Amino acid sequence: MGICEGRVVIVTGAGRGLGRAYALELARQGAAVVVNDLGVTNNGETTQEAPADQVVAEIHAMGGQAVASFDNVADWEAGGRIVQTALDSFGDLHAVVNNAGFVRDRMFVSATPEEWDAVMQVHLRGHFCTSRHAVDYWRARQKAGKAVDGRILNTTSGAGLQGSIGQTAYSAAKGGIAAMTLVQAAELGRYGITANAIAPQARTRMTEGAFGEAMQRKEGDLDLYAPENTAPLVAWLCSAASAHVTGEVFELLGGRLSVALGWHEGPAHDVHARYESAGIGTAIDAILAARPPAKPVWGMS
Repeated sequence: MGICEGRVVIVTGAGRGLGRAYALELARQGAAVVVNDLGVTNNGETTQEAPADQVVAEIHAMGGQAVASFDNVADWEAGGRIVQTALDSFGDLHAVVNNAGFVRDRMFVSATPEEWDAVMQVHLRGHFCTSRHAVDYWRARQKAGKAVDGRILNTTSGAGLQGSIGQTAYSAAKGGIAAMTLVQAAELGRYGITANAIAPQARTRMTEGAFGEAMQRKEGDLDLYAPENTAPLVAWLCSAASAHVTGEVFELLGGRLSVALGWHEGPAHDVHARYESAGIGTAIDAILAARPPAKPVWGMS
């Protein structure tokens, strides 16, 4: 029996890459999976492909339960339909894995408002819509006196935690997702819902274009950037065993799992009076000299 036996999980963007790996591992661990995917290109353009159907067929072939969803996560009504698909197909819902997204690589000086809005739409709004409908379902159950053991699992990125050159919109959206996760965890615990985020480092259509050969690196027999490496973490965070973990951001590369420490107050300088404009630079220089070095922005040499 797997660690997700009897649980129902929605995975968005589950037709390829990381989402596919998550859906397959969740099914292996006993979950019934709603495989949501629009089948778009790497930059969000519509295609005639239906990779969600292919993943559902793979899960059925292994004896698991799955159903495809082709709704747009960034559409409010569609987010409700995704949740309803889980309820209609499997009678319950226990976890939402927000994985869907795309990237528009562009230096800040070349970015357009249309590209900015498109990235914010699929990442930030996409993380909001389905989860909000799921929370409505769980909250209603809790108010009716029924047990709730809900999970929201969001996808941030190293780009969101430390920035990435050429990905201003993507970095801003992913940073917003990390902050949203903290607020969800603080607000939703009273209803029996946890919220966590992951920042995977994996070989996908998005990362291969940006990082190329670096994504092929191996450590002995371990393919460091294989999407399957992240899947066990996702399965565990969707399971009943993770009920005590909330408000965390996990990073994973190969077999190295770490938890992000987030923003902390750094060194301070207090003059116990209002600063003078001409003199505050001295205090700034002192506190910057005392702070530990920050992780560099991705893409900096």
